[in-house]
Amino acid sequence: MSRIGKLPIQIPTGVTVTIKDCVVTVKGAKGELTQNVNPDIKISLENGVLQLLRPSDEKNHRAMHGLYRSLINNMVIGVSVGYRKELELVGVGYRVSNTGQLLDLSLGYTHNIYLQLPAELKVETKTERNKNPLIILESADKQLIGQVCAKIRSFRRPEPYKGKGIKFVGEVIRRKSGKSAGK
Repeated sequence: MSRIGKLPIQIPTGVTVTIKDCVVTVKGAKGELTQNVNPDIKISLENGVLQLLRPSDEKNHRAMHGLYRSLINNMVIGVSVGYRKELELVGVGYRVSNTGQLLDLSLGYTHNIYLQLPAELKVETKTERNKNPLIILESADKQLIGQVCAKIRSFRRPEPYKGKGIKFVGEVIRRKSGKSAGK
């Protein structure tokens, strides 16, 4: 058995799960998410506990067993608690601001970068004196928030010599020493 796949998913109060024609829909306080599930994987919902079962020990069944359990668990956590990511802009003159869902990034290029964010995301920017600017993203969809963070980070990856770029709050950048000074 898959160690991840055989774990039951506890459904918290305030979250409803409906299963219809291999489509799992999860509704909660933070929103509603849906996921298509392969018809080979059987899903049972009893007494607030969701369990996934696979028909055989074939390689693709074992892979899908753990995958769909993780995806459904992420949906349940997302609609009940939600996900939050914080990105930090490290560098002189790096600035960020938002107007609704439009993110305006000034990252040392000749032009500003404008990024239109999906409506499912909640975005907030903070700029305080003597602190690095922050981008705070919140969503119920873990996949979407991760993809948007990766896109924002791709505009200016953290570099190993000075540590400048866009990084997650708390992330440690492995630093290099640069050229040696003497002979």
